[in-house]
Amino acid sequence: MRQTSRRYRAALDTQGYDSHRRYPLTEALQVLESFPKPQFDETVELCVRLGIDPKKSDQMVRGSVSLPKGIGKTRTVAVFAEGDAAEAAEEAGADIIGADDLAKRIQEGFLDFDVCIAHPSMMRHVGKLGRILGPQGKMPSPKSGTVTEDIAGAVSEFKAGKVEFRADSGGNVHVPVGKRSFAVEDLEANITHFVDHLRTLRPAAVKGTYVRRVSVSATMSPGITLDVS
Repeated sequence: MRQTSRRYRAALDTQGYDSHRRYPLTEALQVLESFPKPQFDETVELCVRLGIDPKKSDQMVRGSVSLPKGIGKTRTVAVFAEGDAAEAAEEAGADIIGADDLAKRIQEGFLDFDVCIAHPSMMRHVGKLGRILGPQGKMPSPKSGTVTEDIAGAVSEFKAGKVEFRADSGGNVHVPVGKRSFAVEDLEANITHFVDHLRTLRPAAVKGTYVRRVSVSATMSPGITLDVS
């Protein structure tokens, strides 16, 4: 049986919360705001259940998107680049820059970064890191905007709140959309923007309902199901 904290149980008893109800977005965020708060600023996360078969390559959903209100977190960005591209990455605020030396560090266990970006010329170094970075969700990819010639632009966007996402083996997409300290209006703007963007990525092979269920939660709170009809 799952053990839950006293704060979590108190949230379940919060007036206005019903785990079986589908809430309009604004009301859902107001309920989330009313949950008991811990002594740190929780991350607010969106979970979207998609009507896809993630085992089929033509139904995989992944990408990246810049949220209009950011995510309230400073992200550590690692970049594979050399020469002018490396200088551009440094000027844009990249935290870690390297080539073969960075690949060796990662092979030795270094994973202390949130996002990994690579210039196309660096894929000879990055390609051998798939087994390490892939499970971490940090493998650079053109689809997610992390393999690009515009290194400076990519670094700036991810530093400002651009997020990567990818459907997991159950067809679910998890993405941070801000902090508990955000105004309801700002969380609403981020969530609306993300779901709208996700709808544009519907694979042609998907039949029936694409966005099946959407829920929002904080780090230590129960999920609140949204009405996205």
